[in-house]
Parts: sequence; C-alpha cells; structure tokens
Amino acid sequence: MLTSTSLGNALRSGLAVGLSLTLYGCSGGSGSTSENPGKTQAQQSDMVIAGSEPGVTPFISSVKIAGQSASHVIYVTFTISPMENSVSQPVSVTWSRAALSACGYLPGDLIDLPVFGLYAGHQNQVSFDLTFDDGSFQQLPYQISTEPYSDPTGVYMNPTIVKARAPGSNLGFNFFILKSQLGSPVIVDTDGQVRWVVPAVASAAVYFANGQFMSGSENSPSYTELRLDGTQSTPPIDLPQPFLSTFTHNIDPGPTGVLAEFFGTDDLGDSIADIVAEISPFSSEPPIQTFDMADILTTYMRNRGDDASAFVRPGTDWFHVNASTYDPSDNTVIVSSRENFLIKVNYSTHDIVWILGDPTKYWYTFPSLRAKALTLAAGGDYPIGQHAVSITSDGYIMVFNDGLGSSNQPAGASAGLSRTYSEVSTYSVNPATMTAQNVWNFNYGQSIYSPICGSSYESPGNSYLVDFATAGNYKEARLVGLDRNLNVVFDFKYASPSICGAAWNAIPISMENLQINLN
Repeated sequence: MLTSTSLGNALRSGLAVGLSLTLYGCSGGSGSTSENPGKTQAQQSDMVIAGSEPGVTPFISSVKIAGQSASHVIYVTFTISPMENSVSQPVSVTWSRAALSACGYLPGDLIDLPVFGLYAGHQNQVSFDLTFDDGSFQQLPYQISTEPYSDPTGVYMNPTIVKARAPGSNLGFNFFILKSQLGSPVIVDTDGQVRWVVPAVASAAVYFANGQFMSGSENSPSYTELRLDGTQSTPPIDLPQPFLSTFTHNIDPGPTGVLAEFFGTDDLGDSIADIVAEISPFSSEPPIQTFDMADILTTYMRNRGDDASAFVRPGTDWFHVNASTYDPSDNTVIVSSRENFLIKVNYSTHDIVWILGDPTKYWYTFPSLRAKALTLAAGGDYPIGQHAVSITSDGYIMVFNDGLGSSNQPAGASAGLSRTYSEVSTYSVNPATMTAQNVWNFNYGQSIYSPICGSSYESPGNSYLVDFATAGNYKEARLVGLDRNLNVVFDFKYASPSICGAAWNAIPISMENLQINLN
C-alpha cells in the first residue's frame, strides 16, 4: 500500500495518474471553485478547518474541513504528532474519497473527518494533508485539545512499565490491539499510551481490517461492526442454523474471507468449539467454507478402522478450537486444538495432511491419528495447550505455546505433558518425510507461565508481539515486544480482574500507516 508520502511522490511524478480516474461523489457535493489554468487545485483551494467536535471518548474527534474544493479531494491524511519523549511513530491515517463517501463523511462541501488515535488529556498537534485529483497537495495544521479519560475498567491507563521502549530501538510495529473481555478492543502504542477505546459490548472473537472491527457474538449468530469513529452496527449475516450458532475464540485471516471458530450443532450432536468456518467479513454472505472437525475426524477414523466415538465426543469440550490459519503454500488450513494438537487439513477436500502434538496424549493411542503424526526432531518442544497459530514471513508455523496439558480427556486417559512456563514456538515441517523441527523458542528465561489464552504474532521486520495473557497466577497480562533477535524491546504489565479478561489475545496494528479504502 502507498503511504501518504509515497502517494504524493507518485502523483507528482505522474506514476499514479490512474488513482484519479475514478471519483466517488457525495450527496450535495456539486460545488466547485473557478478553474485557473496557471494554478494547481491546491493553490486554488478554499478548504479550511471549520472546527471539531469530541467523539465518544477523548481518543476520537470529528474535524470539519469545509470548502467547495471538497469535490476535488481524493485522499485525506491526518497525522497526530507524538507526545514529547515518545518513541512510537506518529499515528497517520489515509482515507480514500470512496471510503469517506461510503461511510457518510462527505455531506456536501464538507469533509466530516473522524480523527482517532488522539492522546487523552492532551493538546494534540494534528496535520491534515489533502490530495486533489490533479496530484497537488494542501496541508492544514490544527490543534485538538482532549479531556482526560476515566477508564471504567481501571486497567488500561495504568500499566506497570517493566521495561520501556528505548529511543532508537528496532521494532516493526508501534501500535497493538488488546482483545479485551472487559469492553471494546483497546489500541495501545509501544510507549504504553492508550490511543483508542470506546464503549462497546465485550467479545473475544475480534477481527480488524480497513479501519473497522468485526466482533463476533458469543450469544447469537451475529457480529457487530465497530468503526474507529466509535459507531457500531449489527448487519444481517447468513449463518446456517443451528450449525454455526455462536462465535468463540478468535477470528483469523483466510484465503478470501476470515476463519472464525464456532459453537453449534452438527449431525453428531452438540458441537462445542470444534467448527471453523470461512466467512466474508463485513457482509451478509453465507459461509465460503466450513471445517467441522468432529465430522472430519470421525469420517477419517472410521474409514481406517478406529472407534471414532471414543475420541470425538459431542457434548463435551473434547477439541477446544481456539485459532486457525490459512497456509497459501499448499492450500491448507491449520487448526489449533488446545486439548490435542495442531492439525492441517486440505482447504478443498478436508483431507488430513498432518498432525503435530504431544505424543503422550490420548489422541496418539489411535492408530489412524498416529499415522498422520509428525515426528519432532530431538530437543524440540511440542505445542501444548497452544493458541494463536499463524504462518511467519519465513514460512514457519508459530504458536503461543502455553504449556498446559489437556483438561478434558476421558477418565484414565493421559492429559499429556505440562510445563511450568510458556513460550513462543516456531516449527518448520517437511511433509514428504513427515518430520518437524522446532526452529526457535522464546520463553523469557522460563520466567512466565500463562496456562491458558495468550498469543504471539509477527510484524514487519521479523518483530514479534507476545501476550502472556494469564501470567501471575491468572491475575495479569504481560505484553512483550521482541526485535528480530528476540531481544525484549518493551514489557508492559496489566492487572487482569478476570481470567483472560484484560488481553486474552493481542495483535500488532499499523496505525502509523493505516490506509482506509472502499471494501
């Protein structure tokens, strides 16, 4: 994606002429200034900042940019200067005209621009860059004074800074999202400053894209769209009932949509956290693909002579799906079963490709499952109770490796190994030899144990955000940033009033270069 700087350079050099070919009009926006062939549209512009209104929290403001020249503006970028002594980069967000129009932010000769990522209780220095359809630019400086924020949770404004990010530290992200079970998601910068939160219904299942959150309901087959301006809506969604009855755990990127985990009922009975479905985000379309792990494993095991009913046990939490990810290298989906293993299945056929998990657990006693087991090279740590499966830029499989053995196996069955610490683990897999290698781990000196929840995700430059969600005997979340050499860049501690409550999962976000375009 083009940054506002590279967009400007491209427009000036004529390399991005195609960007101005299609303009999206807005209701009442027919006014225009008189044209002077000797001047650019920016030089003729009558655009001015006509004022601002505070949003639903101090982190949001609505800024009015008015003038007849609005009909020629195709991009608007706002940039919020960092606080003094901040190490995090400035918030910088670019809106396309199409996105502004679609969201209702272009009423006539006015750009009613939502500005978010402001500091609370601060005199924010904000600059607005307007890009016109002839490639010229106009910059408007502005100050937005915000009120202090009173955090109803008492959690996010008061982190313990175990290690502050140092000036000059090399980190590929500057902002991250805490998926809270206490309220809305929370955006924090790498200085520990809250930069966005709104009043909203809490949900664990959260996905962020194109300037808005998709929050899956844990009580109904619906989701809420939550914009960064604080507005929210519940659009219709076509989920087959009672097959996909409620969302659970995470929502992860899929090949064309998103991979979401579900509770429901299938032909085997009550399906507790064992269904993954690819759905189209922010739309009412029916599921693109479904992966009913109870059905997939039952069919596979029965066809190979195993008693599938001894392993697949509807009505109990026998699988406990908590994350999934698409692997484009071979058109497969990797599903994380906290109770058992990581399992890779073909996206189209649902055939099982391999299984990676602790061989001392109950699942390994079944010959059909054992036949798909990867052999881990000596000295490697198996994924145990893992969360947040993803594929790194190096092609490795990465998980937050909680280290807690199974919690819900049949009486007398092995719960497998447990560790006394949690870690980030990456694996390379050779499907031809059915072997795996534990490439690297980060365990913070084996000093933190997060038995359940948690996450680890890569950001640009091989940096990582790690969330020890239930550290301190379930009472705190530790958010740790790692550079490419796995050195700790920052370490923040948040009190957690409930298990997994403060930050059950956390992901890096590019608020320093956020592009919001028409979906």
